[in-house]
Formats: sequence, C-alpha cells, structure tokens
Amino acid sequence: MEETKLVQAALEGDEAAFEALVKKYYRKVYQLAVSITNNPAEAEDLAQEVFIKVYSSLSQFQGQSSFGTWLYQVTLNHSRDFLRQKRRRATDSWSRKKTTSVWPASASQEKSLEAQQLILKALSKLSDKLRMIIILKDIHGFSYEEIAKILKISLGTVDSRLHRARRKLRQELLPFWRAKEDTHEMP
Repeated sequence: MEETKLVQAALEGDEAAFEALVKKYYRKVYQLAVSITNNPAEAEDLAQEVFIKVYSSLSQFQGQSSFGTWLYQVTLNHSRDFLRQKRRRATDSWSRKKTTSVWPASASQEKSLEAQQLILKALSKLSDKLRMIIILKDIHGFSYEEIAKILKISLGTVDSRLHRARRKLRQELLPFWRAKEDTHEMP
C-alpha cells in the first residue's frame, strides 16, 4: 500500500496501517536518534516516544511534505528537546559515552571505532544547528531539499550551514590528523 494511503488509513483508525508505517520507518528514526544522542538505549526510548507522539498527533500531518520528512522533523525536535532537558539536569555526557556505531564496521574495527569516537567528539563541539546539518546530510544522506523541509530553513541556509559545519568539523579534526601524520613519519 502506498504511503499516503497508509497515512489516510491510519488517520481513520486502521492500526495495521500505522503499524506498517512504523515498520517502514522505525530503523531510520532510531538511527537518527542514535546520531543525535550518541546513546543506543536513549535512542531506542526516543524512537518509541516519537511513534507514540506521531500516533497521537497524526491528524496534524498536513501532507505538505512526505510523511517521512514530517516524521524526521518530529524525531529531530523530540531528540533536541530530550537533549535540552538532559543538559538542564547537568547529566549530559553526550561525547563521553561509548556507543554502538551507526557506521558499518571495517576490517580494522579498533581503528574504525577510534575514528568514530573522534568524529563524534568533534561533532559534539559543534553548535546544535551545525551538528544537525552534518548528521542529516553526511551520516543519513538526506538531500538539501529534505533537510530544508525537516529543519524548516531555506536551501541557501542548508548550503551555507553545511559549508560552515564541515569547515568547523575539519578544524576540530585537524590536530588529530596532524598527530597521525607525525607518528607515521617516525621510524
């Protein structure tokens, strides 16, 4: 069944239709939440909360974008709210927690994990606006148009933020790359 029909059926109370939407999008919602929280357990809770929230507010979906875009926007906003509340409680350890990777493992899993942790630490130093752009574009592969709809910003703003975010991320990672180059030059 096509997505718009599933949404319409879910709006009419068809639980199987909503369940089909959950099955279709659960993994993507979870991965986005992991990217934002850097914590698989919290991401699992957030994903479940997002679908509860979506179920109770499905009537607010106006169809101006795809259901998926609207769902990612809800996920992003819910995850941001969660992080804000967590910071207020002064227990935010976003960049210090070890986590299951959202990236596929490589042959050298140890080096891959080290690189991922370094990138996550560098990402955590970016502002929320810049971090979200990197996560949506470079980790989840959303198009500029999708990002603009999710974040409710113009295409030009997506482009400039992405450029600025990548430049700042590069600056954060530069000392590490230089240190790696220095160790390779040693006998």
